[in-house]
Amino acid sequence: MTYSDFSRRSFLQSSTAAALSAGLAVGSTHAETVAPETLKGRLYKTLKIGMVRVDGSLTDKFKAAKTAGFDGIELNAPGANVEEARKAIQESGLPVDGTVNSTHWNIRHTDPDPAVRAEALESLKGALRFTHAVGGNTALLVIGRGSDGSEEEIWKRSMENISKAVPLAAELGIHIAIENVWNQFLYDHAGDSNQTADKFVKYVDEINSPWVGMQFDIGNHWKYGSMGDWIRQLGTRIVKLDLKGFSRAESKFTKIGEGDLDWADVRKALLEINYSGWAAAEVGGGGPDRLKEVSDNMDKAFGLV
Repeated sequence: MTYSDFSRRSFLQSSTAAALSAGLAVGSTHAETVAPETLKGRLYKTLKIGMVRVDGSLTDKFKAAKTAGFDGIELNAPGANVEEARKAIQESGLPVDGTVNSTHWNIRHTDPDPAVRAEALESLKGALRFTHAVGGNTALLVIGRGSDGSEEEIWKRSMENISKAVPLAAELGIHIAIENVWNQFLYDHAGDSNQTADKFVKYVDEINSPWVGMQFDIGNHWKYGSMGDWIRQLGTRIVKLDLKGFSRAESKFTKIGEGDLDWADVRKALLEINYSGWAAAEVGGGGPDRLKEVSDNMDKAFGLV
């Protein structure tokens, strides 16, 4: 099978997921909301490339991830090599479903310096172009950092900057997938566990593009709210999932399925919004045995076995 075959498969998977998450019956000409009973067959498992701690080429890493049970892999961009990635896809049979913007923590859309924001914009555009070149469908983005100014200031700066990348995202058909992280923006970092996703909803809606959504990290904000309720509130704004566990009791991140995160309610919420698409592990990686453990933990957390 050729690289183009895998790129087409990745496109078809993402297109099907988009149709299902929007409540459309694939192959139908009208909206039909059919509540599924299980997430089995609706989630594609992926992981971050940095989790694959296997010696050898990029192809070797892709093969290890596939053997462990993953359906795709996320690369970091800019910085990755297109031809090397295409070769790894072709030789392993594992598609690249998306990327993580490699500079978003240090070169931020919220930075007070316009020159830095311009650099952040070019980095995001580079991630979009790379993702398109290797057949993926999302470029994960951390908006910036709350300490860069007042909420009003960083909202305005990041909104203006990210909006400049939307035309390219639309042209290439790549989603800008905003991740909810501990960056002191769009939630109260010193607050309690009764917070909602209100600000995330408002932020995404203000950009007002079908090419901007959430790569919703289920573990990141369990400390601050109900992840099932956040999923319900975000709804079809969620274009991809990130996965990790969290323990409120110990105030630390955990393996997927461990800790006290309410996975049963998460599953229920995903079924309620008719989610179908990619779910990316973002936990400590390792060699083949650890990768298989992560894959198995994902299966158990989502009832895929």
